[in-house]
Amino acid sequence: MQIEKKYSFSDAFAIYMDTRMLKILLIGSISGFPWVLIGSSLSLWLKEDGLSRSTIGWAGLIFAVYAFNYLWAPLIDRVRIPFLTRKIGHRRGWIVLMQMFIIFSLIAWSFISPIENLFSVISIGLIIAIASATQDITLDALRIEQINENEGKVMQAGAAISVVGWWTGYKLGGVLSLAVADYLQALGFNNYWQITFLVLCLVIVIFNILLLLINENKSSERLETQKRNDLIIEKKFGKQSVFKKPIIWITSTVISPIISFFKKNGFKVALAILSFVFLFKIGEAFLGRMSVIFYKEIGFTKSDIAIYSKGLGWISTVIFTLIGGLFAIRSGVIKAMFVSGILMASTNLLFSVLAWSEKSELLFAIAVIFDDMAAAFATVAFVAFISMLVDRNYTATQYALLASIGTAGRTLMASSSGALVDWLNGDWGIFFILTALMVIPSLVFLYLIKEKIKIYE
Repeated sequence: MQIEKKYSFSDAFAIYMDTRMLKILLIGSISGFPWVLIGSSLSLWLKEDGLSRSTIGWAGLIFAVYAFNYLWAPLIDRVRIPFLTRKIGHRRGWIVLMQMFIIFSLIAWSFISPIENLFSVISIGLIIAIASATQDITLDALRIEQINENEGKVMQAGAAISVVGWWTGYKLGGVLSLAVADYLQALGFNNYWQITFLVLCLVIVIFNILLLLINENKSSERLETQKRNDLIIEKKFGKQSVFKKPIIWITSTVISPIISFFKKNGFKVALAILSFVFLFKIGEAFLGRMSVIFYKEIGFTKSDIAIYSKGLGWISTVIFTLIGGLFAIRSGVIKAMFVSGILMASTNLLFSVLAWSEKSELLFAIAVIFDDMAAAFATVAFVAFISMLVDRNYTATQYALLASIGTAGRTLMASSSGALVDWLNGDWGIFFILTALMVIPSLVFLYLIKEKIKIYE
């Protein structure tokens, strides 16, 4: 691990003024916007067309594709899009293609009604989710490749700006979609949601135009590496056969990124990294999965939850994300990971205090703010950490794999959070103490490998 000089606050803040941060903000916004389409917009459309809460809930299963996009991530690094790759570049070609799928899907939505053809509505929503999950792979790769491998501080700032960009695309997109739908409904249009989707197509067109302002590094080194790997694998095969070339292509595309990761870090360190990534945010996920239920059970209303957890939470998340980026720049990503882990555990303990106290809006607000701070610090450090680990020859594949391992840890383990509360007979205080302790194993793994991780800080 290479350690550079400690940055002053002004030096750290100056990195946010790097013009590349504007491009990364745009990349994050493009990533966050589709969640509006298949999240709040689709849910409200179904609700206002008279469909049940159960149906709307099941429709949310289309989000599951985001947890599995690593399965086709190797194709993003390898497959070149005819015409688009040659004209606008490998990464931008993939993004524009996926944006076109989303636009055509929104146009298709504008012609159908959920009541008359629910299957088609959900199927088109699934297409949007797949296109969005696929472009996320490419957007993450494009974001990472905006920054040189030895610019660790800039990568940490970019991670913070990317998170802010995602929230910007998601929140502002949500405001726009709801405002347009509400305005059209007030004018008397019965198909106000269908028209709204056509308006949202214009936003995607604007995104595509702005995307062309983002430079894309030439992929000649990546292509050369792929060819060399093909030749190495080809030499291991004997006589010619009709299956030889397909097997070589599949092996090089899928296996080589994994081999590269283990070869770069060493087998034991690589396993420890994967274990850390899997475990790091499990405690936060347990808390997040049960938080709204906890708030309701201790007597807070939906309005209270909306004000403190959602409204105040969004503002504090953006602010603390930027502050978390500054901290990571000044202290280094490894220290930022340790600090954010301790913060996550400490703020979970605040919820234990809230559970064992009388109902207090002040304590509720304090707990939410500190939880948002810890989550923001952890997200910035985590995104920067896995961004700095990837091999630039397999950016999309390795980042998608690492991110998916982190998602799998949060999703698989936190699915038992409700059962844990039941097992504790509803003792929320003990539950939050246990979630605080869940961060310890990941920090142990990080401590064991902190001097062996090969990244530029």
